[in-house]
Amino acid sequence: MSSISVIKKNGSKEVFDIEKIHKVVSWSVNGLSNVSQSDIEINAKLNIIDGIKTEQIHSVLIDSAANLINEENPDYQYVAGRLLNYQIRKNVWGGKNAPKLIDLIKKNIDLKFYEPKLLEWYSAEEINKIDEFINHDQDLHYTYCSVKQLCDKYLVKNQHTNELFETPQFRYIVAAMTLFRNYSKKTRLSIIKRSYNYFSKFKINLATPQLAGLGTNNNSYASCCLIEMLDDRRSINATNHAVANATCAGYGIGVNYGRMRGIGSSIKNGLIIHPGVVPFLKITEAETKAWQKNGLRGGSATVNFPIWHSEIETIVQLKNATTGTNDSRVFNLDYAIGLSKLFYERFLKNEDITLFSPDECGDLYDAFGLDSFDELYVKYENNKKIKNKKKVNARELFSLLVKERLESGRIYILNVDNANKYSSWIGKVNMSNLCMEILQNIESLKDIDDPNSEIGVCVLSAINWLEISSEEEMEKVCDVVVRMLDEIIDIQDYFDLAAKNFCQNKRSLGIGVTNLAAFLAKNKLKYTDEEAIELVDEWMEKQQYYLIKSSINLAKEKGKCSKFNTSKYSNGWLPIDKDINIAKRKYSMDWEQLRADIKEFGLRHTTFTAEMPVESSSLCQNTTNGVEPARALLTFKSSKKSSIPFLVPNVKSCGDHYQLAYDMENNIGYLNVCNAIQKWMDMGMSVNQYFNPSNYEDNKIPYSQIIKELIHFWKNGGKSFYYLNSEDGNSHFKKEEKSSGCESGACSL
Repeated sequence: MSSISVIKKNGSKEVFDIEKIHKVVSWSVNGLSNVSQSDIEINAKLNIIDGIKTEQIHSVLIDSAANLINEENPDYQYVAGRLLNYQIRKNVWGGKNAPKLIDLIKKNIDLKFYEPKLLEWYSAEEINKIDEFINHDQDLHYTYCSVKQLCDKYLVKNQHTNELFETPQFRYIVAAMTLFRNYSKKTRLSIIKRSYNYFSKFKINLATPQLAGLGTNNNSYASCCLIEMLDDRRSINATNHAVANATCAGYGIGVNYGRMRGIGSSIKNGLIIHPGVVPFLKITEAETKAWQKNGLRGGSATVNFPIWHSEIETIVQLKNATTGTNDSRVFNLDYAIGLSKLFYERFLKNEDITLFSPDECGDLYDAFGLDSFDELYVKYENNKKIKNKKKVNARELFSLLVKERLESGRIYILNVDNANKYSSWIGKVNMSNLCMEILQNIESLKDIDDPNSEIGVCVLSAINWLEISSEEEMEKVCDVVVRMLDEIIDIQDYFDLAAKNFCQNKRSLGIGVTNLAAFLAKNKLKYTDEEAIELVDEWMEKQQYYLIKSSINLAKEKGKCSKFNTSKYSNGWLPIDKDINIAKRKYSMDWEQLRADIKEFGLRHTTFTAEMPVESSSLCQNTTNGVEPARALLTFKSSKKSSIPFLVPNVKSCGDHYQLAYDMENNIGYLNVCNAIQKWMDMGMSVNQYFNPSNYEDNKIPYSQIIKELIHFWKNGGKSFYYLNSEDGNSHFKKEEKSSGCESGACSL
């Protein structure tokens, strides 16, 4: 009987040796608990035929280990991760030993994957010293979810063949080198080492465009942009030009349509009748889909409108496929509806809301979100000269809005009054971004070539609270995050002059929190516990304090930002000055000394914090995303590339302490936690609602509950709502959970 041959990666043949399989699997389970080498091999059901490729055999072993991942035996996620790492290393390294960093850099420059200037920024001596910082054994502590997501989305690869050209630790070190290349040669190796350790040990979450792009030939590292559009031809055309360029650059997009006049309005004294918002929305929709993000996928945009817009009844139904026609619907955009105190009050009193076309009351939009709005709104209601206005019952309009929010999940809410009252901007905030967390004061885009226009830019990151061991470490991590984002503002490319104008002059940062559900579980707390509010309030106070402190230090080193005077911080304002407080504890940081330091030295930045979804990049770190409750202890996160099993962190020791999203009776406890965090944040938060129909009569989620939570959140300083999620009641194990991240267009860090 002839022996069976296998084909190695280099194309050579050798006789199949089962001992090699035993050896690799034995290595993968070494030191782990409750995992079985024999179970992995038996579960693989290997069918070895003559001429099979060794890579095929190894892939079957990876799948076998991944299929054994469960809540009772979580260490299989490390087995599968090691086996996948083994395969990556064999393909990238060509053996068991890592290549020298300088050799990997040279190879990837030759292949046109890496930025050639890496060899100009650093001498060979420096690169060899940086090579000593790398701990490739760190790979072996990553879960399968982490490694698989890195392979699918972040490690440098040939997108056509899927061939990888770097391993995880090389990705993190090259990112650190790129970020701090302009630091002094005397100090930069120190901060590169520190930042690499924080990246590779998952203390800092790098946003998707940063982790995927740093060190490559793609120099666009921001996540989202905000575009303020005026109601004139030049601004509308400039906006759609910017939308196309932003999509190509990989940005999620927020556009403000709030000033556009309604259908039937007069143009040129009646020579033209305005067709309404729908035709223009279709142009914006087409721009995001015709162009592609980095050549990989279409873009997405959220469009902002005030609830008093004359076309609001149409706008909130634009995603509804059961009403209207394709000509009258715009399905591929999301919609953020601006609310304020007056409209909540009229709902509660069962009064009417008057709808206006903004062209007949331009100063009304300028006042929306400010104290002067209510009086001006009533004045326009009583103005008999206004032609294009209509009264609707507040409860009927709210019910329509909530109906569409419930059915589509993606009609968003922006509390414009809170967004301004609790903002760090002196100027007005009118809109939010794709995912509802960025709130920036920007100059409207008047023309393509207008040197004074601004496009808001979201420069994002997040801090993984589960991995922060002490207040001292929090301070150090905050310093690295601020410094790295400050560098990104200066080194990244900009798709439009208006974007560069905003970002480099106002230097707005958005640093959030991630892995909060795991952090609470570790502390044996649920979202509904009063102690949870106190704990997150304490930690968020520290985070905000140390971010600001780092910006003061940077202001001393490099100077304050050129438009620091656009921020309330320049007037001595601090988060402690907000007239809202969810927690009962006393402040723990020396805010008055910080206030004095800001007065003396200024700040390098105008904003510091925002809470983004953290969906895609959370999988790289095997963390729960953002501040969200986990939907299940074990889920399968699906994307266009694959379906990845994800186990919540510390599932064996803390699994019983997780409060799952669809196990919550309502969202009030979760919203209170979010409000406590929002107290300290100077921008906004991507806050969701979760509903399990089985909690309600006839399995129907009542509009009254949704509205009750909207009002509760607003009363406690909440600024914005993102998705509304509903579940069929099977919350402990979800077979497949589609990512709400970049694959679906969301700005997910």
